[in-house]
Amino acid sequence: MASIDTRSTSFGHLFRDRVKATPDSEAYRHKSGSGWESQTWAQTRDQVYDIAAGLIDLGVTSEQRVAIASGTRLEWILADLAIACAGAATTTVYPSTTAEDVEYILADSGSVVVIAEDAGQAAKVTGAGLPDVAAIVLIDGEGDGHKVLSWSELAARGKALRAAEPGVVDARIDALTGENLATLIYTSGTTGRPKGVRLVHDNWTYEGKAVTELGILRPDDVQYLWLPLSHVFGKMLIAIQLQIGFATAVDGDLTKIVENLGEVRPTFMAGAPRIFEKVKARVTLTSQGAGGLKAKIFDWAFAVGLAASRQRQARTPLTRLHSLQLALADKLVFTKIRAVVGGRIRFFISGSAALSRDVAEWFDAAGLVILEGYGMTETSAATFVNLPDDARIGTVGPPLPGTEVIIASDGEILVRGPGIMRGYHNLPEATHEVLTVDGWLHTGDIGELVDGYLKITDRKKDLIKTSGGKYVAPQKIEGIFKAVCPYASQIIVHGDGRKFISAMITLDPDEILTWAAANGLEGRSVGELATEPKVRELIGGYIDELNSKLERWETVKKFVILDRDLTVEDGELTPSMKVRRKVVEKQHMGRLDELYTG
Repeated sequence: MASIDTRSTSFGHLFRDRVKATPDSEAYRHKSGSGWESQTWAQTRDQVYDIAAGLIDLGVTSEQRVAIASGTRLEWILADLAIACAGAATTTVYPSTTAEDVEYILADSGSVVVIAEDAGQAAKVTGAGLPDVAAIVLIDGEGDGHKVLSWSELAARGKALRAAEPGVVDARIDALTGENLATLIYTSGTTGRPKGVRLVHDNWTYEGKAVTELGILRPDDVQYLWLPLSHVFGKMLIAIQLQIGFATAVDGDLTKIVENLGEVRPTFMAGAPRIFEKVKARVTLTSQGAGGLKAKIFDWAFAVGLAASRQRQARTPLTRLHSLQLALADKLVFTKIRAVVGGRIRFFISGSAALSRDVAEWFDAAGLVILEGYGMTETSAATFVNLPDDARIGTVGPPLPGTEVIIASDGEILVRGPGIMRGYHNLPEATHEVLTVDGWLHTGDIGELVDGYLKITDRKKDLIKTSGGKYVAPQKIEGIFKAVCPYASQIIVHGDGRKFISAMITLDPDEILTWAAANGLEGRSVGELATEPKVRELIGGYIDELNSKLERWETVKKFVILDRDLTVEDGELTPSMKVRRKVVEKQHMGRLDELYTG
């Protein structure tokens, strides 16, 4: 515990300490033309200090908020580091956030500068009439000579200030304390206005130090980073990198993840469950599509691999025959799958939503361990995480060093420790609802501790109680279905106060169109396929498979297939891709009612 208490003073100190320790080591890689360009920690410091001094030249003072409205790219990280080194605080804004919510977030946070990815993001600000915003900085694009500056213009202003006052940035870092505000992250929430979570420098330095103590990551690791940096998960990974010093390849293009993994050949990658679900579905369907001997070998290999995975989980040694079979399965199938993701992955890390056990076991069978973790924006991301040498599928691991956990009488998980937020911005009543005077955070999640490892069962507010009095955890059902059905994108389980459980299902556009082309339905749109009897029969088969894994009162008796996938733009998904359950139910309540009256 002592080393947790001797961590760096602030995010700015943490960055400066990293540069001093390994100035010539690789810090980041980013796409440049058809290849990747690297830069050292020393080069990163020069860029960060120029931007930090540019912000100071604009008049940004201690703890004033500077917003970043951009997708995941190197400049996001440089901007965030610069804001910290200028003594200011970052307000994160998802690029998918609507103009209305951008206006609310910027006004509520009191942001004085906005760093926008492009003119489209800047337009959300200029159209809002926000008097506190003194300047807009465009990462891509040119300034207007007045309120809008280009990225290079901001850096040039900073370079000039540093020439005149060489110690200006270091002085700002020196003045920082652990309790200075570092970040305002607005929870996308599933209902109501987003709430600004106040995270101080001490929260982030704790995350970096605590994960380092677990020994999960090493200085020679290479990370592939695509996660939204406006999300607490992505921000946490920046802190961990500064503490440990590994290199990070950055590219936020979700369509290029597999391609980039093959080029970068990272040793680890963090992601949300949907990414792993899609990889499993694509690999499985490709193999099945090949048919014949290839499909039979694939199925045999995974049967062997899954059996081995379950024996490892049970701490049961493999027989000699099973070991030989596993070695053959690895040579014929699993090495090829690992090669697709670069061939050097030590493990994946999954967070932000529940990971299906079936998906975790499938990857484990192929020799690709997924370390599932758990945390919230209110806990600076990681609070629990599995360990590479003792990953227990179905749990989110033990708590980080320095974090305490108790399970309340109603099953709710309560946590306390250095990662806990300092409250919701401008919302004292909302803060008191979740944070006790002695520091315990009510997570709103239901779970249990098994030999010190936490198992999440559901969101407290999402538990369904049928009219028969049975409690049903929708996340359990949804997780199983998405693991067994490669053609579904989302499933929303419904049934609170109803006679039985039903579900709304959306189709995965890529996979269902491929299936349609091979089954006499080529040329049909996703909306048209949603009404096709053949598609309903296909999905119905997977519902039957799902029900075979459930208790009788949990089974899905009826379902509807929606004519399009859920989107952030229509308010059905949060920017971090969580389903806004109540929104979707309200939109389709008429169809749901028909299931119970028809």
